[in-house]
Amino acid sequence: QVQLVESGGGLVQTGGSLRLSCAASGLTFSRYDMAWFRLAPGTEREFVAAIRWSGENTYYKDSVKGRFTISRDNAKNTVLLQMNSLKPEDTAVYYCAARRAIAFSTQPYNYDYWGQGTQVTVSS
Repeated sequence: QVQLVESGGGLVQTGGSLRLSCAASGLTFSRYDMAWFRLAPGTEREFVAAIRWSGENTYYKDSVKGRFTISRDNAKNTVLLQMNSLKPEDTAVYYCAARRAIAFSTQPYNYDYWGQGTQVTVSS
C-alpha cells in the first residue's frame, strides 16, 4: 500500500532552520506531484509548498516564499522541505501529500495520499 512517512520536525527558536523529509513507497513516485501542507490549532489545513512530478516547477504560499525550499529526488522517492528563518507562526503539524500528476492543485481535497504528519514548533 502507499505510504508517506515524514521526519525532521522538532522544536527550534525563531530564526532557526529545519529540514523536513518525506519518504514515499508503494507508488510510482515520478508520476506524482508532491506537496507540503500544515495544520495549526484552530485553523484549517493550508497549502505550504508543492513540486511537480518532474521537479521543474515549484509553488509556495506567499508567507514562506524566500524562506522555504521544496525539492525532490525521484531516484530516492523523497521530497524535502528546507525551512529557514522560521517564525512562531510557522508552528504546525506538517503533512506530506501526493497527487497524480494530472493537473496541479493547492487544494488538500485534491491530494490522494497523506503522511501522518510531523510537528514543527518555533519558539519566540
